[in-house]
Amino acid sequence: MREVRIAFEREVIVVPLAQIAPLRKLSPNVAASKKYQRIATSIAEVGIIEPLVVTKSNADGLHLLLDGHLRYYSLLARDEFETRCIVSDDDESFTYNKRVNRLATIQEHYMIVRAIERGVSEDKIARALGVDTKLIQRRRSLLDGISADVVELLRDRSVNPQTFEILRKLKPLRQIEAAELMVSVGNFTSSYAKALLAATKQGDLAKPDHPKQVDGMTPEQMARMEREMETLNRDFKAVEETFGDDVLQLVLASRYLARLVGNKEIAGYLERRHPDMLSEFHTIISAASLDQAASP
Repeated sequence: MREVRIAFEREVIVVPLAQIAPLRKLSPNVAASKKYQRIATSIAEVGIIEPLVVTKSNADGLHLLLDGHLRYYSLLARDEFETRCIVSDDDESFTYNKRVNRLATIQEHYMIVRAIERGVSEDKIARALGVDTKLIQRRRSLLDGISADVVELLRDRSVNPQTFEILRKLKPLRQIEAAELMVSVGNFTSSYAKALLAATKQGDLAKPDHPKQVDGMTPEQMARMEREMETLNRDFKAVEETFGDDVLQLVLASRYLARLVGNKEIAGYLERRHPDMLSEFHTIISAASLDQAASP
C-alpha cells in the first residue's frame, strides 16, 4: 500500500504578520460584508480559532498566505503583531477553500451545546458569531422534542433551523416519515416542512387536540392535502412493493426485444408492416438502456 503523504507540518507555528504575504488585497466590498464583520467580531471575542495556512518561508523570509485572508486583514485592523499558522508543503491555494465541508445544522447545535457546557456564556457565543443571543438560545434547544431517528437521518444535512420547529409539532413516527421524505427529495426547507405539516393527520400531531395552523392555508385546504397525501403514500407503497419485479421484467423484455429487432429480416418485416410497433420496441430498449446506465 502506498504511503499517504502529510500535506502540512505537524506543529503550529507563530509568525509575525509582517512576514506573511497575502495573495490578494481586501476590497472595500468585502470589508463591508457581514462575513468579514462576523470574523472580526469573533477574533475580538475569542481570538483566532482556525490558524492561517501559509507556505514555507522563501529566501526573503516571507510566507505566502494560502488560506485565511479575511482573518489576516482582521488581525491587521486590530494592530496585532503575530498569529498562529499552519505551514503547508503545497503552494496551491485552491486546494483548501474548494474542499471545505460546511457545518451541518445539527453539528452546529452540538458545538454550541458543548461550548455552553464548558462555561462559555450564550452572550459571548452570540458576540463571537455576530448574531443575537436569542438565536443562540434557539440553536441550543434545536433538538428538543425531536426523535433520535430523525437526528440520525438529518445529522449531516444542511437543514433550515425552522424545519425542526415544525417537525417538533409531529409525533415521533410522523417526524421520521417527514424526515425520510425530505431526504428522498433533497428538500430541507421550512416551506416543504410546512407542507408536510399541512398534509399530516390530526392524530399524528404532537398535540392532536390542538387544530393545525399553517400560515396561508385554510382548514379546507389542509384537509384536502391530508387526503392527497394519504393517496400518494398508498400509491408510493404499492409502487415500492412491485418496483423490483417491474425492473427485472423490463430488463428481460428489453434484452429479448433487442435481439428481436437486431435480426435484419424481422426488423425489415416490422418496418414494412408494423412501423408503430417497431418504434415502441426501440423506445422500450432505449428506456431500459438509460436505466442501466444510470444505476451504480
